Amino acid sequence: MKICLALLSCAAAVCAQEYPLGPDSQPRPGVPNGVVTKHVLAPGHFYPGVPHNYAVYVPAQYDAKKAAPFMIFLDGSGRLGNGERVPVVLDNLIANGDLPAMIGIFVDPGVLPAAGEGAQNRFERVFEYDSLSDRYSRFLLEELIPEVAKSYNLSRDPNDRGLMGVSTGAVGAFAAAWNRPDQFRRVLSFIGTYVAMKGADSLPALIRKTEPKPIRIFLQDGRNDHIVPGQPYGTFYAGSWPINNQVIYEAFQFAGYDVKLVIGDEGHNMKQGDAIMPDALRWLWRGYPRPITVREPAAMSQAGWDPRGKVYSTVWADRGWEQVGGAYGLIGGIAADSAGDVYFSDPAANRIYRAGPDGNVALFREHTGGASALRAGADSRLYALESALRRIVSYGAGDEKVAARNVDASDFTITATGAIYLADAAHRTVRPAARPEAARAEMALPAGLTLSGDQAMLVAADAESRFSWSFQLAPDGSLVNGEPFYRLEMPESGSKSGAASVAEDSIGQVYFATAVGIQVCEANGRVAMILNPPEPGSVHAIAFGGKELNWLYAAEGGKLFRRPVKVTGTAVWRTVRLPKPPL
Repeated sequence: MKICLALLSCAAAVCAQEYPLGPDSQPRPGVPNGVVTKHVLAPGHFYPGVPHNYAVYVPAQYDAKKAAPFMIFLDGSGRLGNGERVPVVLDNLIANGDLPAMIGIFVDPGVLPAAGEGAQNRFERVFEYDSLSDRYSRFLLEELIPEVAKSYNLSRDPNDRGLMGVSTGAVGAFAAAWNRPDQFRRVLSFIGTYVAMKGADSLPALIRKTEPKPIRIFLQDGRNDHIVPGQPYGTFYAGSWPINNQVIYEAFQFAGYDVKLVIGDEGHNMKQGDAIMPDALRWLWRGYPRPITVREPAAMSQAGWDPRGKVYSTVWADRGWEQVGGAYGLIGGIAADSAGDVYFSDPAANRIYRAGPDGNVALFREHTGGASALRAGADSRLYALESALRRIVSYGAGDEKVAARNVDASDFTITATGAIYLADAAHRTVRPAARPEAARAEMALPAGLTLSGDQAMLVAADAESRFSWSFQLAPDGSLVNGEPFYRLEMPESGSKSGAASVAEDSIGQVYFATAVGIQVCEANGRVAMILNPPEPGSVHAIAFGGKELNWLYAAEGGKLFRRPVKVTGTAVWRTVRLPKPPL
């Protein structure tokens, strides 16, 4: 056995690939040189007490009258060194016309200085880079970039902005773009640590489920990254670097991203990365200034494509969200009627608005008692939860009727026969409005309610737990057989799902408005897809609308949005027979 291992080691040594720096990484006579200056960013809000060293590369071709594209290089000092020679590479590629005249921002992770002699500093690198939260992207957008922009004219176009990281820094670079694709569209990832250290191992599943974002990404790793002959599947507790880079690459391919993976022979170092840096930058910026957009996977047009649970079985890549109307107060609820009109409430202003199928908005009613949740009834009346008056009313042609009194609820729904059910947040349960008994459930904060297309089940979103509930409507109108049936994805920051609203389509898929987007569960309770929110932030109200219920409406703050969908919603006036769910 020892002889065999020795032979294998010798073979590996003989066959190991060399990665010399090419001509694009060498200084060239006659090529204009950019200027690198070094700075310190004072401690800010996101990393209190922590200064950050950074450097700025400005190409010789920079014109302050034009907004300049730029890239941010994490672990910036390493990128400036004699190995990668990024400023030299930028000089050559810009002079060749392979890259636009871009600015480079090279930022190091912060270090919190020790409080006293003999105490240890707090090293921030893992905290800054290795998380999937939006903290680091906000640090870049709200502190670092504005500071650099005081001296240079930086482009605001997300297609003009790139990120690069190595190892844990690769996770930080990608996570910043993942959280804010409206700001960053290009990512270089070298020897990325997409393993189980602080959540990056979950990215492949999220990428497969989430509606694709307009991001182009170049991946590199070495097949000997944390690999030895005795442990071919990884020496590190968190997983295998090469395997997980392959897995995340396959997830990008599945979802239709513009992605490239290069696997070499090296371990956890930048020998290959240094050598291919020029070509990686060329690939990342190819076609510039043509914008990076999402695309449907090519496999959708091929035999054997399985449409089950796919994002593009529900939405179109080129038909995204459009805003309806202007800006209002915090929108409380959305409801659609059989004529194709959509109603939404502004509780703070005591108003309800109506949006027609053409998207035009008009005031429907004033002095609404703080109306929040809305529902359209089978009787063609609009029902509203008047929270300030603790009642539910219905509006008809010029009249108003009280449908329920002494109501303390965050949401309600109504059946075809007029039975009303409440989300009783105070008692952490759901119940019929006309009866005192509540369904037995261990809910943390019941929020949105909806009925299944056949009116046999009630779905209750839980705004705090990752589990939302399914109840059966008994013949006597009570809610029975409740289960925490739907398991949602949780946001990286915070401990609450934020599931505030829920809707269902005619094949039994359930749509939850959450902190990470609109999560769509198959009828079996599994999250199959996550639709991106209209804007960065949390969606808090959703509903199907339009004459055929084939538009999805969503509210974020005081804005209402809609997009066409390939499915149809359910409505109280149009019950459907649901298909057997997938197993």
